[in-house]
This record gives sequence, C-alpha cells and structure tokens, in this order.
Amino acid sequence: MRRVVSFAGVCVLAAVPAFAQGGAATANPLTQGSRGAYEMVKGYITKAAEQVPENLYGYKATPDVRSFGQLLAHIADANYMICGAAAGEKAQDGAAIEKTKTTKADLIAALNESFAYCEKALAATTDANGGEMRELFGMKMARLAWLSFAVSHDFEHYGNIVTYLRLNKMVPPSSQGRGM
Repeated sequence: MRRVVSFAGVCVLAAVPAFAQGGAATANPLTQGSRGAYEMVKGYITKAAEQVPENLYGYKATPDVRSFGQLLAHIADANYMICGAAAGEKAQDGAAIEKTKTTKADLIAALNESFAYCEKALAATTDANGGEMRELFGMKMARLAWLSFAVSHDFEHYGNIVTYLRLNKMVPPSSQGRGM
C-alpha cells in the first residue's frame, strides 16, 4: 500500500510544474489552472500536427470518421466557436476550416491561429470575471466554464490523435517524455 501511495504522490508532483508558473502564488488560481491545462493540450496537438507527415493527413482510422487533417480542422473550428463564446463574441462559422483547408501547412497555420484566438480569450479572463455568463449552442455557462470546455474538447480529440498516431506506428507527444 505504501508503494502505491508513494507512486501516486510522485505522479502528482510530476504534473504540478505543468500548471504552476515557477511555483509562485497567482492572483488568479482558477484561470491559471485552465491556462496550464490549455497550454498542455495545445502543445500536444501542435506537436502531433507537425510530427505527422503530409501523406497521412488524409488517413482515417475507419472509413466513417474524420481524417487526421479533418480532425485538426475540426479542433480549430471548435476553438473559434467555444473561445468566441467565452470572449462574448459572436461565434465564427463553425466548419469553415474543415471545409476549406486540406494541406498540412494550411491546417497547421489555421490550428495555430485558433489557439492564438483562445489565448486572447484566456488572457482577458480572470477569476473575478470568469463567472460572467455566456451563451453558445443554446446553453448558458460562465466564461471560465466555456474555456474549460474548450480544453476538454481539445483533450477529447487529442485522444483521437493518439489513436491515429499509434495506428501509424508513431509515438504521440504525450508519450515522448518531458524533454520534448
């Protein structure tokens, strides 16, 4: 039992740096936690997008699912919609990237631009204003809840990305170690 507890403690301590900024206290611990999770998933997704060769951007795990490239485009489209809701802005067209971008370079650029858009929404959010209500998909949630939803959505699809990489005998960024 002692080994299990010790191992769990080491896992928790290993994860802390991903969410802490130099160990210093922050005035906005809730939004800082969301930023840490966001930076983690953004890093995994962008590294995977760069890692996969262009000839596999059309790869589908099964015929009835999105291709790898379409999955990246879907993430970018969703980032604009969800982070736009958090920012209190009108949602952008929800499938423009997925319907118009197909090359690796175009998809990586669109993905990076969508992450930058979310970074602006995160930068404008504090613990004090994170409770402001926003609406998307006919649902009202706090702006910080929408940003957390964006992180969850990105992690959900990173799970798909991991499967695509593994099926193509590639190691996903989250399994490549901390030095990446």
